[in-house]
Amino acid sequence: MNVDLVRAARTFLFVPGNRPDRFAKAEAAGADVVVIDLEDAVAPDDKDAARSDVAQWLSAGHPAVVRINGADTTWFDDDVAMLGAVSTHSTVGTHSTVGTAAMIAKAESPEIVWKVAAASEAPVIPLIETAVGVLNAARIAATPGVARVAFGAIDFAAELGVDPDDREALLNARSTLVLASAAARVASPVDGVTTALRDTEQLTDDVGYAARIGLRGKLCIHPSQVAAVHDSLAPTDDQVAWARRIVDATRADGSAVAVDGHMVDPPVVARAQQILAAVRS
Repeated sequence: MNVDLVRAARTFLFVPGNRPDRFAKAEAAGADVVVIDLEDAVAPDDKDAARSDVAQWLSAGHPAVVRINGADTTWFDDDVAMLGAVSTHSTVGTHSTVGTAAMIAKAESPEIVWKVAAASEAPVIPLIETAVGVLNAARIAATPGVARVAFGAIDFAAELGVDPDDREALLNARSTLVLASAAARVASPVDGVTTALRDTEQLTDDVGYAARIGLRGKLCIHPSQVAAVHDSLAPTDDQVAWARRIVDATRADGSAVAVDGHMVDPPVVARAQQILAAVRS
């Protein structure tokens, strides 16, 4: 799994690890990244069979992120070992790292994150969904191998005893992940799921809110959510036009200029460049 793809991805579409019949459908759904889930989506009795199915899919050359079980479970070591085995499989005599990226459920410590990153030899996405994880977010985000972090809003809200749809209750946690990511120089965080599968208005509003405070990716639980998230995260025509005016006016020596009556200095130019980089044909 290419680290640049993980860093730039807007949508991360979950598919149950015990449903190999759905893997290809998820891959064709248009999401930037497919996340094969070995954690919540798979019952305890099905973990081993699901892990085997996932390994077979990845070994066949399909790129994906695998959400592995938490470090406090009996399945964690076997999940990590599977990622390591897939990452070192040989294809036509050469080593391949296709499909080995990991999303770590209930990530709470840099040590565990590093263990997974070292085993998978691919980008790691710590899923921060506990109070301990949020409090350790800065250290987790700065761990070598981390491409970006994700927010598990549902589990986190349950631990706090609050409504996961209460934005005020979860604002501090989301902002903590944004600050931790910026300080660690990793990509912006990925926001948690919107459980309303068919409510596009709610999904769009959730994505827009999260993006305004710095979370520019979304965990998706149904293919129907993918296109709406992409549309919501795409720069508007006005934003693109503004960004082009800023970049066109930029001086080679980096000195400040005025555009539309506002001062433009390097931080403003950087924001304009980010907007233009986000434009997808």
